[in-house]
Amino acid sequence: MWSQLSSFFASKMDMVSTSDHASVVSMNLFVALLCGCIVIGHLLEENRWMNESITALLIGLSTGIIILLISGGKSSHLLVFSEDLFFIYLLPPIIFNAGFQVKKKQFFRNFITIILFGAVGTLVSFIIISLGSIAIFQKMDIGSLELGDLLAIGAIFAATDSVCTLQVLNQDETPLLYSLVFGEGVVNDATSVVLFNAIQNFDLTHIDHRIAFQFGGNFLYLFFASTLLGAVTGLLSAYVIKKLYFGRHSTDREVALMMLMAYLSYMLAELFYLSGILTVFFCGIVMSHYTWHNVTESSRVTTKHAFATLSFVAEIFIFLYVGMDALDIEKWRFVSDSPGTSVAVSSILIGLLMVGRAAFVFPLSFLMNLSKKSNSEKVTFNQQIVIWWAGLMRGAVSVALAYNQFSRSGHTQLRGNAIMITSTITVVLFSTMVFGLLTKPLILFMLPQPKHFTSASTVSDLGSPKSFSLPLLEDRQDSEADLGNDDEEAYPRGTIARPTSLRMLLNAPTHTVHHYWRRFDDYFMRPVFGGRGFVPFVPGSPTEQSTTNLSQRT
Repeated sequence: MWSQLSSFFASKMDMVSTSDHASVVSMNLFVALLCGCIVIGHLLEENRWMNESITALLIGLSTGIIILLISGGKSSHLLVFSEDLFFIYLLPPIIFNAGFQVKKKQFFRNFITIILFGAVGTLVSFIIISLGSIAIFQKMDIGSLELGDLLAIGAIFAATDSVCTLQVLNQDETPLLYSLVFGEGVVNDATSVVLFNAIQNFDLTHIDHRIAFQFGGNFLYLFFASTLLGAVTGLLSAYVIKKLYFGRHSTDREVALMMLMAYLSYMLAELFYLSGILTVFFCGIVMSHYTWHNVTESSRVTTKHAFATLSFVAEIFIFLYVGMDALDIEKWRFVSDSPGTSVAVSSILIGLLMVGRAAFVFPLSFLMNLSKKSNSEKVTFNQQIVIWWAGLMRGAVSVALAYNQFSRSGHTQLRGNAIMITSTITVVLFSTMVFGLLTKPLILFMLPQPKHFTSASTVSDLGSPKSFSLPLLEDRQDSEADLGNDDEEAYPRGTIARPTSLRMLLNAPTHTVHHYWRRFDDYFMRPVFGGRGFVPFVPGSPTEQSTTNLSQRT
């Protein structure tokens, strides 16, 4: 009896140890692939066609083929895809770093345009893709898809891939396009996820005007509540670090607190069923404006590099896995008997997303140009074409949402669900490879640029966390002085320095709002939460050191 039990437990322990060892082997191989992506990406840095996203996709595809051959066609990936892995661990550092590095004044100066493209444009694209899916897919033999599935398809493919797009565009050569795509990408991802969650939470069997109003109200609530939560979390971190000043004893504590508070903002949004993307993005903006200036100089360097590095590794991880998962034999087995159907579905989806994007880029650009009096602020037709093209790429957000809707724990047993997942992967690969490769030549053809560009970003530039991110929305360098306290620094010559009447408010609302925000920020916010020029005098702090240096000079 005892011998049987001992042999039973011994066999179980062997199985567990074998499983653990297999996981260790998989992780070793995956980390080695990540290192390979970084090295190869560095070697191809000067290539006008390739970028980090395409490099990671190609390496992932090649690795998937090798694993397929070794396993005898049973598997193509080292890790099982998990929506939690993507949304909880990989996406937050990417979105937070985007907010942390953004040029705040330029982002909010064009906030209305970005919101129109990112929110209203995503709704237009969602409606067109959903209506097209309902009209076409219900007539095709692709399995049983309910109304919720068809509407979810609209949300899945309305999500552009801001990560890939920002790697394709060049910040030096096209600052205006980079900023529009950047801002739209963040708001677009948040809007798509909010739409997707709303579709899953509402009963779509009985649609009426009441459901439509509830849907709209829920969307607005999620948008503003998520933004407010991110701002409050960022302000809380700034206040705590400013009051306690951890740098007196250990810079490790203040760096750790900044990272944990940033991640806490995302998890709080998930806890309260809000949009984590919007929350962590605006938390990054607030922390770069207040918290970052309250820490020691060494902590500023550390956080600047740490957030950028985490974002970079997460991006490579995502594209590498998408490339490997594209050859998952389990999903392709369901469509092997009708490959033409899968190709047709993918082609229809690509056509719908192209039409859906054109339906809002050109009309909204036209409307925005009507409100701009200066030609330099208007979006030209060539720029509109580039914006439309750059937003055609789809990425990991679409893949994650498709897995969430059409699979359970990364697996699916229904033919219709398998077709939608394989079609999503096909669209992501095609759009990233084809549209991504052609974006750079298209920009060079449509918008020829001077050959010499100067970069104001250096590692030694400690004045702002935005030193990794070049100017947004304008064709001039925008230094940290633009975020200073003087209106003359904040507004260059030729722009409005101080609004004096209601007419000026109507003529230049963004300049007027920015002026009064600067006054409110200087007199109320910065004295409480800290920030540039408002760090309190604390023994051992940079304020004391700068005061000592000043006295020695005098």
